[in-house]
Amino acid sequence: MAEEDELIQNGSSDGDGVWRERAIERSTRTARQRAAKRVQQFLDAAREIIATKDSIDFTVQEVVDRSKLSLRSFYQYFDGKHELLLALFEEEMNEAVLRIRSASEQGDALDRLERSVHILYELCSPDRASDQPLFYQFAQRLLLTHPDEVSRAYAPLFDYMVGLTRDAADAGLLRPGSPRRQAAMVLQAATTTAGRTGGVRQPITADEMWDFCFHAIAPDEVITARTAAGESRTPTSA
Repeated sequence: MAEEDELIQNGSSDGDGVWRERAIERSTRTARQRAAKRVQQFLDAAREIIATKDSIDFTVQEVVDRSKLSLRSFYQYFDGKHELLLALFEEEMNEAVLRIRSASEQGDALDRLERSVHILYELCSPDRASDQPLFYQFAQRLLLTHPDEVSRAYAPLFDYMVGLTRDAADAGLLRPGSPRRQAAMVLQAATTTAGRTGGVRQPITADEMWDFCFHAIAPDEVITARTAAGESRTPTSA
């Protein structure tokens, strides 16, 4: 009888535990969905303000007013404007990687790297027309105050560029060296140069940027062959 009571007790306890955990999980899931929706409202509000002002110089109160949520709610999810900008920058990076991947699916590794550099250059050029108007401004502003967070946000793009340079190296299309460092140099050259083209009378173009990178990382025989075939100057802007 004592054993039966113990079994009933244990069974009841286990059953209560399962349903209790399910209830908590459901509650947590609902809370997460609600939080995700509110966070997105703040991000969308900030994007709208940025598009209107063509600048990232806005206040938290402006974001709160545009989102139609409360200031208290804002500080539940963000520690301040810098965290909002970091979240926006992460979104920008994710969208950039998706766009670059989509546009660089065809061709050999150098063709794909060329397309990637063109798109990246466009994204970082301050005078271009795009639905990601302040990609470079995000990076430059945040690099000064939160370099580690910006580096982490750059990681998916950097990893993709490293993959392309490794593929090119494996195919014998690059000079001897570390594909990782070559990818870093291409990435830094493209983003930094593009960001300084604003207001310049004769800015460096994406084609010129790629030509510079191409001659820096490709061996002479590949450069000669591609130049003769007209491949190194093939328009690739998306």
